[in-house]
Amino acid sequence: MKNVSIAIDGPSGAGKSTLARALAREKGYLYVDTGAIYRTIGLSARRAGADPKDEAAVLALLPDTHVELRYGDDGLQHMLLNGEDVSQEIRLPEISLYASAVSAHPGVRAYLLDMQRELARTNSVVMDGRDIGTVVLPEADVKIFLTASAQERARRRCRELEQRGTPEPEETVLREIVQRDWDDTHRAAAPLRRAEDAVEVDTTQLDFQGSLDALLRVIGEKLK
Repeated sequence: MKNVSIAIDGPSGAGKSTLARALAREKGYLYVDTGAIYRTIGLSARRAGADPKDEAAVLALLPDTHVELRYGDDGLQHMLLNGEDVSQEIRLPEISLYASAVSAHPGVRAYLLDMQRELARTNSVVMDGRDIGTVVLPEADVKIFLTASAQERARRRCRELEQRGTPEPEETVLREIVQRDWDDTHRAAAPLRRAEDAVEVDTTQLDFQGSLDALLRVIGEKLK
């Protein structure tokens, strides 16, 4: 039976990871959070004291940066950096800006491309990120561009940070989201954009279940 690939792209805070994880569970597919991979590279740069906007400095770290994606007994994706589980640390707000900066470098993206494609070659996957449908898996069976207003995304992110015990003021989170949107859509390497054949799903007015149902409808139509 042919492996199926579902690509979900969209801006920061649109709910890609949460919804993609739920979709993968529903369909019995492998979930691949590519943003977590870039966050891990960003964390490596931060720990090394490297300027994440300096491509040469970041590329110099890669030979000694071993990034691994594993699935734990909890069924969740865990990110390992040189053998250390950094799944919690990469979710800190300051790592978002490091991730955005390192992901803008063509050399970093090329380094990680084969890793992501190999996962899709050997499994049915739900993969989320910012260039999955346009660059990583341009032949994906289903492409979805998930979005929501910046204000709604900031509200959701604040709720998430509160639940983790690392609250941030909403105006700070909104400012970071707007900045990350600009960075992601204006970078030279694989900028965030909707693939021509992607279906856009705006979840601004939808709760989690409503968003999940909308995505399942799109997938059902495309895989008919």
